[in-house]
Amino acid sequence: MTDNLFELFRRHFPADRTRPFIEVPGGAVLSYGDLEAESARYANALVAAGIKPGERVAVQVDKSAEAVVLYLACLRAGAILLPLNTAYQSDELEYFLTDAAPGVVVCQPHRLAELEGLAAKAGIGACVMSLGGRGDGTLPERAKALAPDFTTVTRGGDDIAAILYSSGTTGRPKGAMMSHTNLGSNAQTLHKLWGFRPDDVLLHCLPIFHTHGLFVAINCVLLNGGKMIFCPKFDAEQAIGLFSQASVFMGVPTFYTRFLASPSLTPAACAPMRLFISGSAPLLEETFNAFRDKTGFTILERYGMTEGGMFTSNPLDGDRIAGTVGFALPDVQLRITDEDGKVLPQGEVGIIEVKGPNIFKGYWNMPEKTKAEFTADGFFKSGDVGVIDERGYVSIVGRAKDLIISGGYNVYPKEVEDAIDRLDGVVESAVVGMPHPDFGEAGLAIIVTAGQAGLSADGVIAALRGRLANYKVPKQVVLVSELPRNAMGKVQKNVLRDSYAEMWKANL
Repeated sequence: MTDNLFELFRRHFPADRTRPFIEVPGGAVLSYGDLEAESARYANALVAAGIKPGERVAVQVDKSAEAVVLYLACLRAGAILLPLNTAYQSDELEYFLTDAAPGVVVCQPHRLAELEGLAAKAGIGACVMSLGGRGDGTLPERAKALAPDFTTVTRGGDDIAAILYSSGTTGRPKGAMMSHTNLGSNAQTLHKLWGFRPDDVLLHCLPIFHTHGLFVAINCVLLNGGKMIFCPKFDAEQAIGLFSQASVFMGVPTFYTRFLASPSLTPAACAPMRLFISGSAPLLEETFNAFRDKTGFTILERYGMTEGGMFTSNPLDGDRIAGTVGFALPDVQLRITDEDGKVLPQGEVGIIEVKGPNIFKGYWNMPEKTKAEFTADGFFKSGDVGVIDERGYVSIVGRAKDLIISGGYNVYPKEVEDAIDRLDGVVESAVVGMPHPDFGEAGLAIIVTAGQAGLSADGVIAALRGRLANYKVPKQVVLVSELPRNAMGKVQKNVLRDSYAEMWKANL
């Protein structure tokens, strides 16, 4: 019996294949029968394009029902899905294509020529096709002429189903390899833990190039054999209006702050809902409390990362406590250690380490980095700093790796600093995360200049927008003559945060 994740999903499809899987507001409805037939056609198109089991399919497309079809087609063909943020620019994409060497690249129609050029430059010989947000493009054009049947390729549980790149602390993005078992086990655990019911409808407003929207949300719906309302982008007013047709919502903290700013958010508007879930970034206690006070609903916060999906969750039944991310999942071991790897007693702060069937297989093309991130007894070093209280609730108190989480997206300062340091007139730079009312955190860049009169804060931001995804670009820039350092010469980022806190708030 194959361990292919698609077959796990198919076993949970409703017997009545005419039941809806995806409804796009004001747009298409995709039934489970459509999903089977269209994913077969897309899988046939991938094979016709030369894809073989174990080869990568890089996907940088707008959110659409067809993009979900493509995800399942990759599984069926035994290919490895490589989802890429639509905000990535040419320099970033060139690295991904060169590193992952995909056999097929699927992009937005307006970027077809650009991606063909990048694939040629990378020398990977990939077939480049397009897929638009309205189901247009060369991939669906090819697929529609192909058979609606496809025999799912046999895969083992340890075979890789997807590679998700995250920015690297050293500036080089890392590709986390997720196996069929990694994704399937986590989905089954969450589906049970969050009490999915046959009639549940998920309101899906997240991007689908990220673990949260792609795997946590969609995989739970597929295991439920249920429906999701699929919004191409998040709009607070639209989402609140759709609560009447849904029962479960998954969002990032930014979504909840925007809900709270809307006069439409009332207990009556939320009454049809069963569950509100938050993740991808820390939920502020004030947001947690304000949402409960305004709606009567207590948000369920959970914690995880690209390298393993979800690690913890507040309980469905029981106390959901502000500032905590709940308990370790039933099949996940979680412990707190010091910098030497010694396990710390309950109540002490240290590094969070996790182990379970959901933890990734390693970093693509980075065996040494993979080895360094795992302990001798198989625990993954998350790099997050946390504590477990006397009841077993986990709280995240910091990030050892200096990560900035902006609007739910990971931003590693080193990658941004490298881009800044390449600009003319820059001697060195430091990027720190600062509190932001909408995004949770955003970047502040402090730059030492070589004295060029032409270098300006606005000019730096403009230059970075052509080189980095927009969410990585610092919201504010300060030009200075030197950076504060400790006795060892290390830049004191804590001093920078304190020094510019008032300026930052004044300029928000």
